[in-house]
Amino acid sequence: MNALENSSAAAVPAMTVGILAGMGPAAGVDFARLFVRAAEQWLRGHGQAVRDQAFPEHWIAQVPVVDRTQALRDPAAPQPLEGMVSALERLAAVGARAAAISCNTAHAWHAALQERVPGVELLHIARETAAELQRRGIRRAALLATQGTYGMGLYDEAFATHGVECVLPSTEAKEWLMQGIYDGVKAGDVALARRRFAAVGEAVRAQHGDVPLVMACTEIPLALPDAPEAAGWTLVDPSEILATALVRRAYGGR
Repeated sequence: MNALENSSAAAVPAMTVGILAGMGPAAGVDFARLFVRAAEQWLRGHGQAVRDQAFPEHWIAQVPVVDRTQALRDPAAPQPLEGMVSALERLAAVGARAAAISCNTAHAWHAALQERVPGVELLHIARETAAELQRRGIRRAALLATQGTYGMGLYDEAFATHGVECVLPSTEAKEWLMQGIYDGVKAGDVALARRRFAAVGEAVRAQHGDVPLVMACTEIPLALPDAPEAAGWTLVDPSEILATALVRRAYGGR
């Protein structure tokens, strides 16, 4: 076997992985983009050739899932667990051994999903994000999220475990976030989303100073980074961090 063949063999991923998406569809597509970009960075960082055959086998389940925030607010509302279990089982059936959920709020059902489909390691977005903030030396960050994510305290324990103080927007600013997410990105009005998200960032920074903003809803990175007001702000994308973690699993690392 020559050197080129050796290099190609070394680049073969050790694991098939999956992406549980559709919450919403645009965020799922963007997560796939982040995953491919992270895989390219991994290949370059490990001295591997960047070519089609070197990328991990990955499957995307873009499935309609009932609204997660509404499900958390109202136990009588349709619940997303069974739909997510069905999608995760399909990913397992095509060989995925690790998977990521491209929705923050859906992590309210993370433990139940992992119990129902134990053959697939289900990464946790808040834990991966908190560990990355600690690695970067960030000890204080503002959390921009849905009401559902705030209500269940998704990031609270993870941040505390890794020594990161969690700064929260005001009640009014949280409503602006929901408007940007639902009336903005999910409704196709990205300009509205940019205005609402930028207003939240400005309000948080006015009260707490130049803190990193953790965009803990997959719709927020689809609009906020393009807002003129955000130029120079430190924006942290948990989806990007999660995608990188999934790439590490695909190539056999932790």
